[in-house]
Parts: sequence; structure tokens; C-alpha cells
Amino acid sequence: MTLTPLPAFDDNYLWLLDNGHEALVVDPGDAGPVAAALDARGLKLAGILLTHHHGDHVGGVDALRARLQGPVYAPVNEKMPEPVQRVHGGDTVELLGVRFTVLDVPGHTAGHIAYFAAEAGSVGPLLFCGDTLFSAGCGRLFEGSPAQMHASLQSLGALPGDTRVCCAHEYTLSNLRFAREVDPGNAELAAYTAWCEAQRAAGQPTLPGRMATEVRINPFLRCDQPALRDAARRHAPLKLPAAPSPVDVFATLREWKNGFR
Repeated sequence: MTLTPLPAFDDNYLWLLDNGHEALVVDPGDAGPVAAALDARGLKLAGILLTHHHGDHVGGVDALRARLQGPVYAPVNEKMPEPVQRVHGGDTVELLGVRFTVLDVPGHTAGHIAYFAAEAGSVGPLLFCGDTLFSAGCGRLFEGSPAQMHASLQSLGALPGDTRVCCAHEYTLSNLRFAREVDPGNAELAAYTAWCEAQRAAGQPTLPGRMATEVRINPFLRCDQPALRDAARRHAPLKLPAAPSPVDVFATLREWKNGFR
């Protein structure tokens, strides 16, 4: 089994998983990179997984239908390029012999879902998380609440540490700049930053990540930690209660990140 990030637009990754004969693609906002990869490897398109309704994730679906030899799975509560098979948290879907559990992860959009496979051949545990979780960051809250997004991130952070985290954007370096601003004493964060900078300098992706790394370096997964609570207090001392909850800390950090340059 081979996992490939296909660059698209300015910073998207469309994820391709294949077994040498058939492939599935996740969030094909652009059909071009997918078609090129299928042709180059002689692969049949066995299915499509969609996480949410934004155009850079679904825009290429219709152009791929002529190649498609299987289903398009999509969240139950979002507008999608029909026809699709609707799924929600707790459902399971199977493609290429890999069984994916559907996870409800609202926050970025109201009906956002993710797909988790406990075993994907040689790839191991695998998470397609769309725009909910990024390496060292998370998606903006366009439709959901801080409480929803915090709960979604906590559910993803509880997945096995060796899970490959397949985020949909190469936002890692900009996320790391913010993470180091709010958590400067985190030695693992500094080491991970150096690795990511080397990857990008070599023209290589920083993704997929590993969940074990994210729970140690991603500030949005660590909102119960004193260092992040203290950073939120310093940034917004008048907005936070005397004993802020992790959701309070998350909301402050997310608002801070929205304007961070």
C-alpha cells in the first residue's frame, strides 16, 4: 500500500492511497493532479472520500466521475456534488480492503467528518482529517463553535500515537511560528521545527505527521497544559476567567492565531 500527497493549488494536498492496481483519493479539489497520478501509475480509481464541502476539497469530483469505478463517500449534513453516499460518525466504509471508521469532527464546518483506519497495510494506522487538524495547528472556525472544535481535536488526539495524520494543507511552518510564540519552552517543538524547515528547504512535504508528535507540539491539542493556559492569560488577561477551562484556552488561542502574522 502506498500513500502519496498530491500537491494542488497553492498549498493543498489531495491524498492518494493505492495498492498498485486501484486507488482511492481524498478531497480532490482539483482533478488534474489525481488524473496525472492515476495515468502515471496505471491505477483505477476505486473510490473518493470527502471530508467537508469547501470547493478546494470537492471541486474536482465531477471531472473524475468518468474514471470512477466505486463510491463517493461524503458527510451527511453538508452540500456535496451529487451523487454521493452519505456517512456520519460511527459508520464504516471499506475501500481497497481498508476499513475506515467515520468520525464526526465539527468545527471548521458544521458537518465536517474524518476517516480513520486502524490498519492500512504497510502504511499502518491512517487518519484523513481534512481541515480539522493541521500539523501544529487546526482549522479556522467557519461554522462551528470553540467547544465543538476542541472536542473534535481531543477525539483525534486520542487516536494511536503511530497514526499517520494526513492533513489537507501544507500550513506547517506558519503554524509552527505561532506554536513557538505561545509555547517557547517546548524543546520537542523546537526540534520538530528544525526538521520541518529542512523538509521544506529540500522541497519535501512535512506531511503526513504522526499523532504522537502532534499531542506533544500542537498547542490546540494541549489546551489543558499550564504553559498554554499561561500564554492565553498573557494574551487576553481581561477575557479569561480566573480558572479558564481548556475550551476557554482554545478559544483564546484560536482567536489569537486568526490575527497572527
